[in-house]
Amino acid sequence: MSSDLAGVWEVALSDGVHRIEFEHGTTTGKRVIYVDGKEVLRRDWMFKLVGKETFNVGMSDTKATINIDAVSGFAYEYTLEINGKSLKKYMENRSKVTSTWVLNLDGIDCRVVLEKDTMDVWCNGQKIETAGEFVDDGTETHFTLGDHNCCVKAVSSGKRRDGIIHTLLVDGTEIAECTE
Repeated sequence: MSSDLAGVWEVALSDGVHRIEFEHGTTTGKRVIYVDGKEVLRRDWMFKLVGKETFNVGMSDTKATINIDAVSGFAYEYTLEINGKSLKKYMENRSKVTSTWVLNLDGIDCRVVLEKDTMDVWCNGQKIETAGEFVDDGTETHFTLGDHNCCVKAVSSGKRRDGIIHTLLVDGTEIAECTE
């Protein structure tokens, strides 16, 4: 890493939280993007100092774009977009379409993510094999983590505004959902 570090963002996706770092050499026009410490894009000697750079993040190749805008003189503003939305809008929308739980199983930290639209379950970056079933009060999505039986219960809240409530049970014990 050089002293040209211009922006750092943390982006929570289903396969984990990714760190995006952007270097911008305002004298040379150099642009370098790192995702999780790995260089994914490098451009040297760019004559145009403003513009945008698009790259992919995570296992599902989520589209990310860094916008470089001149503010005044030699000052620049850097904004990150995920799937065409500002990072703030993306994260607000993401909280509506996913549920996330963080727990420790057998001494291992686990980040479990449910994608509500597909009912896909991810744990620490790996998509988990699941089995879904309809039950009297909703649905249950069963899977295992190590030697632990897990289940995501989807039950109607009874209120249209709240929609469906998703609850993670590990060996029959409810785990509190976390906000990212």
